[in-house]
Amino acid sequence: MSKKIHVTDTILRDAHQSLLATRMRTEDMLPICDKLDKVGYWSLEVWGGATFDACVRFLKEDPWERLRQLRAALPNTRLQMLLRGQNLLGYRHYSDDVVKAFVAKAAVNGIDVFRIFDAMNDVRNLRVAIEAVKAAGKHAQGTIAYTTSPVHTIDAFVAQAKQMEAMGCDSVAIKDMAGLLTPYATGELVKALKSEQSLPVFIHSHDTAGLAAMCQLKAVENGADHIDTAISSFAWGTSHPGTESMVAALKGSEFDTGLDLELLQEIGLYFYAVRKKYHQFESEFTAVDTRVQVNQVPGGMISNLANQLKEQGALNRMNEVLAEIPRVREDLGFPPLVTPTSQIVGTQAFFNVLAGERYKTITNEVKLYLQGGYGKAPGSVSEKLRRQAIGSEEVIDVRPADLLKPEMTKLRGEIGALAKSEEDVLTYAMFPDIGRKFLEEREAGTLTPEVLLPIPEAGSVSSAGGEGVPTEFVIDVHGETYRVDITGVGVKAEGKRHFYLSIDGMPEEVVFEPLNEFVGGGSSKRKQATAPGHVSTTMPGNIVDVLVKEGDVVKAGQAVLITEAMKMETEVQAAIAGKVTAIHVAKGDRVNPGEILIEIEG
Repeated sequence: MSKKIHVTDTILRDAHQSLLATRMRTEDMLPICDKLDKVGYWSLEVWGGATFDACVRFLKEDPWERLRQLRAALPNTRLQMLLRGQNLLGYRHYSDDVVKAFVAKAAVNGIDVFRIFDAMNDVRNLRVAIEAVKAAGKHAQGTIAYTTSPVHTIDAFVAQAKQMEAMGCDSVAIKDMAGLLTPYATGELVKALKSEQSLPVFIHSHDTAGLAAMCQLKAVENGADHIDTAISSFAWGTSHPGTESMVAALKGSEFDTGLDLELLQEIGLYFYAVRKKYHQFESEFTAVDTRVQVNQVPGGMISNLANQLKEQGALNRMNEVLAEIPRVREDLGFPPLVTPTSQIVGTQAFFNVLAGERYKTITNEVKLYLQGGYGKAPGSVSEKLRRQAIGSEEVIDVRPADLLKPEMTKLRGEIGALAKSEEDVLTYAMFPDIGRKFLEEREAGTLTPEVLLPIPEAGSVSSAGGEGVPTEFVIDVHGETYRVDITGVGVKAEGKRHFYLSIDGMPEEVVFEPLNEFVGGGSSKRKQATAPGHVSTTMPGNIVDVLVKEGDVVKAGQAVLITEAMKMETEVQAAIAGKVTAIHVAKGDRVNPGEILIEIEG
């Protein structure tokens, strides 16, 4: 008896998120939508994940308008999004009224299928989103964030799937975000899921270790109903198996997808040309890398860690950090390494190695994690570490969002007249700082997206914006060689210009200003800390908050600043007791290790 395998194509979301930092613009999606709509996909993944962040921060596009345009251009195809449960598209838990409002508006604007996951696989954090999807009359897909550890067993994953089925989900997805699945493990897991619960099973695996196509074949042989693929010009590596390849592999078998291979090839040629347009966002960390099977660290996380180590002059310690990550993960009860837990674990490992002492500095996110602020850990956490991090503070044993008050009324008040719709309020809710900036620039008519650089001809040096700025060059500093690519240039405004760089494949953003203004800003004139009362930070980052003002009397060990690096926040504490005599930073400032940020006289 034949069984048609259904296909979800990730070309409009996860494929370019994995390979091109989510930079594909709506203008390059719409022309091919007519052909995409004729393929007969079960769904197209078009939204969620990092879409919001990239649209608002870099592309200066309204993500809601993108969704509306895609809905109009794809009338015959289900549109799908990735939703981080109670985290939605951000990095914190939102109140239930925000979750309900977001899901309702996403459904109204065009989403048919919501793939809902939680970084901890804590199903309590999925409940409200699932209920909201069902209330909107849409498809709720409960998701298993796949990982391996002593506590992540087939029985545990099956139990999670059964819980999600009982919550009203319409299907279950295995989300292998790091490429950890192996073919035979996939077969065993899918077989168990099909025998123990009644929902259709979807398989989503990144090809980071080069195994995803084999995993999908074993999945369908053992009863999986759906596979996620990417058009070949945006496939493999940290993306997904090629759509055309999987359609060809299953053609003529009992699992034939029924999709038109020639039409898919036409679409592949279109995106082949589109990918060239975004050459500046290509990364050297998106190819096959079997190391993920050992350290479980996704490629993007590796590049972020390498960048931070380079800024510290400690790139030679990368192997120490990679060795420390599994130890931190064990201390935290084996969370899957997916946003935001991948950043939480990776950043803490980074601190442990550079400080030369484990947990000398503990990030605020690790403290919140150990307090139960992200949900229940999959395994047992280190009680010694928990006491060190939060002392005698009470551990949260309920669903974290149960402790949050409704937020929508407050958010509407904060953003005020800048919000022209409820969708605008939700954009601000997801990313308050960049969301507000986006809405302000839209109001002022000054939205300036990154400039796409021309495709360089063979043997030539192209220029950014036609102004003679090379797109790539090599710099030698004290015997160290760095490859620098200019990946984007913002339009000059108010005497400033944003340049987006890639240094050895790792993204950076810098702002160039006229020399007199730059020097006058003071950031370049910060002196190096030399006294105990000089407050400084041990790693580069941004100032999130200044907790004191001049004239305040502080105690030794009191938090005086909050900095952010690698999306994680850390308190910077006073080394001595005394009076604050000078503050050299403000919220949003970029700071470097060793600079005097605050002066305290004892």
